[in-house]
Amino acid sequence: MNTDKHNLIKRLFPTTLLTPDELEQKYPERTLPLNAMVTRVAPSPTGFVHFGSIYASLISERLAHQSDGLFILRIEDTDKKREVAGTADLFAETLKRYGIIADEGLIEPGKEVGNYGPYKQSERASIYHSYIKHLLEKGDAYPCFATPEDLEALRARQEAMGERSGYYGHFALWREKSIEEAMAALDAGLQPVIRLKSPGNFQTKIMVDDILIGKREMPENDQDIVIMKTDGLPTYHFAHAVDDHLMRTTHVIRGNEWFPSLPLHLQLFAVLGWTAPAYAHLAPIQKMEDGKKRKLSKRKDPEANIEYYRQAGYLEEAIIEYLLNLANSNFEDWRRANPAADYRDFPLSLKKLANSNGPLFDLAKLNDISKDIISRLDAKTVTERALAWAKEHDVKLFELMNKDRAYTEAIFNIERSGVPKPRKDIGRFEEVRNEISYFFEETFVLSDEDLKTAIADLNGAEPKALVSDFMAVYDEKDSPEVWFEKFKEVAARHGFAKSPSDYKTNPDKFRGQAGTAAKFLRVLLTGRTQTPNLCYVMQVMGKERVMKRIERI
Repeated sequence: MNTDKHNLIKRLFPTTLLTPDELEQKYPERTLPLNAMVTRVAPSPTGFVHFGSIYASLISERLAHQSDGLFILRIEDTDKKREVAGTADLFAETLKRYGIIADEGLIEPGKEVGNYGPYKQSERASIYHSYIKHLLEKGDAYPCFATPEDLEALRARQEAMGERSGYYGHFALWREKSIEEAMAALDAGLQPVIRLKSPGNFQTKIMVDDILIGKREMPENDQDIVIMKTDGLPTYHFAHAVDDHLMRTTHVIRGNEWFPSLPLHLQLFAVLGWTAPAYAHLAPIQKMEDGKKRKLSKRKDPEANIEYYRQAGYLEEAIIEYLLNLANSNFEDWRRANPAADYRDFPLSLKKLANSNGPLFDLAKLNDISKDIISRLDAKTVTERALAWAKEHDVKLFELMNKDRAYTEAIFNIERSGVPKPRKDIGRFEEVRNEISYFFEETFVLSDEDLKTAIADLNGAEPKALVSDFMAVYDEKDSPEVWFEKFKEVAARHGFAKSPSDYKTNPDKFRGQAGTAAKFLRVLLTGRTQTPNLCYVMQVMGKERVMKRIERI
């Protein structure tokens, strides 16, 4: 390297930096089992946590851990103009909440672990500078002092000529500038970006091999991309290559919006003298709109924000199982065959993700999964988790349930324990208020109109007498079968058929079916026409509360 070039590089990087060889020693190859995968998720802290980011994170974490490998959370915070304060910690907190456990990186807000850090790109500037300096020394990079006006004029000229837009070949304004011209620009106080001196030819086709998309022929990159901005921080393209190499990433699993950049990224690894990791580009989660599929949108869809599910009160387990269902269609069959197993026992397969046009978002399916999971929880757990959600999102409901936890737990236990098919009435905790409000005097509502309608359905039977006769034989210890037999006997004395078949055979003989009379009692006690088994509801309410409500007639 001649003296002039040495002086230019010294001007660009005046501080002492580790050499590439020293960095290789500082970040050695990992000692892991054969075929163990090292994966990472690398969010940019520029806003809320996207549902799709949790999807990609879960896939990366599962593949790493089921292969006895490592999963890394790295923060790509080099775009300081778009960074939103606190969102890096939000991402770490969100992964932890959903049980997507990173082995290295920002494992929780304010806590970074691992020997291959720092794990925030803004704190790794000196590492990037080492490799950029190395590329400058080899002639594989150069300083570029083109102004925004220069670049705009270049685009206009290319458009007028019918040429591809971009900074390449003879359109790369500073590619062949002399060292003297660069030094003069520095003397004039100009701040350069550093660009890759691409060795590619756009006319040359290269074969790329993606785990999910397969083999594709693509044009070789010939763009002299920016690898370091004027603020001294790298672009994503360059930083991800350095980080994935030094952190010994084996598989990069990311959204397929990055697939067109794959030739560039493979070129960067080649220029730096490294073996590239395997790439797997995920198709985005999609949504139906007007009969057509589109990507789940940050701008249009509230459910794109992972906080939407927390506020609605979805179980974290439900979100995870739904995402596994999106990733591998056989997860549903596996869950059916293994209802009590930990989802981590499911063998997630990259092959099942291959050739997908993108999983279709289905909120109804998520609700079904969530209802199924909640139905398998015991009443104490449901109570604790409903209280935890309400304390943060519905304070009045929390106060209502918390004043008598034993009563609340008994409510949630209705048709839950010891039954072959537990009820599935709650899919998210924001539904709890509606499902249990009639158990509490403060929130019990029985309108005069509903009561009149229910009385009218008795077809002339005396409501007070009907209820009084039933309460005279009512026993809180009765099973639902005994309860209903007693009710049918009382209803028969008031002109109701004991069975639907009796009523169907001779409808003129009866006021209606016994079930119609039971419906009146249900409305009277709950203000609803549909509830869990009324025998259980009355048992949980207790005879004193039941009698107070009966007094309304």
